[in-house]
Amino acid sequence: MDLIAQFTEFLGFSLIAIASIVAVMNPASTIAVYTALTKGMVECECRHIINTSMKIAFIVLAFFALTGQLIFTIFNITVPAFQIAGGILLISVATAMLGTKGETYSPENLENIAVVPLAFPLSCGPGTITTVILLSSGPEGILGLLSVFLGIIVALAVSYIGMLYGPRIFSLIGEGGLRVVPKLMAIIVLAIAIQFIINGISAAMPQLLANLDLSGVT
Repeated sequence: MDLIAQFTEFLGFSLIAIASIVAVMNPASTIAVYTALTKGMVECECRHIINTSMKIAFIVLAFFALTGQLIFTIFNITVPAFQIAGGILLISVATAMLGTKGETYSPENLENIAVVPLAFPLSCGPGTITTVILLSSGPEGILGLLSVFLGIIVALAVSYIGMLYGPRIFSLIGEGGLRVVPKLMAIIVLAIAIQFIINGISAAMPQLLANLDLSGVT
């Protein structure tokens, strides 16, 4: 029975981790930028760019997933405080995603598009890093960390496959379709951000009430 409960908890948190990381990472924007920047490149160059960007993104996100608690300890930050701060940051990310003007990149101004912008800030930007740290710092323990890694792998796999078949995707759904998808992702990111803030306030409330009681007594 305990194993079934643990598996159910793992499955549920894995779905949350996958949905959160995919939504914040927003592979649609990565696919769109990649397709625009690699026009005219030969297939071997394109594959090299995809592989390099995904490797860098995985290493960065894995690092923050493993060191999330260490960062809290070093800077003496509580998880509820980081949840609230992360939620506020994700709200800014969501509002930027909802903006009408997107960020443009020029190949002539980039030394290596695999690193900038495909790996950072598109695949492992501040919003994605914050989400990974928040998810990996929960009370789920090792199973929660495995769920976070599963979410990272799934999100990067979506980006990888999307970039690999980017030109075909463009021909099927067109530029209009790729403009709609980020807006839908932005709504999901905004909901996740609000939930992070709610969770942070709920977790911090006992401590706040205890401090108020102590100040009232004194």
